[in-house]
Amino acid sequence: MSTLVVVGFPTVAEAEQVRRELVDIQKEQLIALDDAVVLEHDLEGRVHLRQALNLTAAGAVGGGFWGTLVGLLFLNPLVGAAVGAGVGALSGALSDLGLNDDFLREIGDTLPRGSGALCVLLRESAPDRVIERLRAHAPHASLLRTNLSHVDEDRLRELLERSSQQAEALRLA
Repeated sequence: MSTLVVVGFPTVAEAEQVRRELVDIQKEQLIALDDAVVLEHDLEGRVHLRQALNLTAAGAVGGGFWGTLVGLLFLNPLVGAAVGAGVGALSGALSDLGLNDDFLREIGDTLPRGSGALCVLLRESAPDRVIERLRAHAPHASLLRTNLSHVDEDRLRELLERSSQQAEALRLA
């Protein structure tokens, strides 16, 4: 089962920065991300979703590959590639893997205007090590939602709070 964690930030730029750092952390195999979406509640009141993966483009690339392969078998690779890319792009656009867009927009509506949030769907994680790496952002982060058990959620809040206090102490020193 995947774990949902939604963390709010005062700016969208900071949410984007944390998402980039999570991708780097994933390369070190400390976490396994299923999805990571940055939400922006702009000053006009609109909610924007910044998906980590463009499913339409990914579908077009995959469909183009398979279409070319099928086209080679039937001696018409160009037509196969074009049809495959079109079908792949359509299936990618219709797919909603990971976090549901309507759910994300509901969360985005609760954010203050001009702020952002990072919604992460994790398959695996080492929370202590991830929080340690993201400590610099803790003073600005607030846990908005999660599907963790109450015990694990309290532990995560405690880790965020402790990191926030340590970052504040370093700032004052």
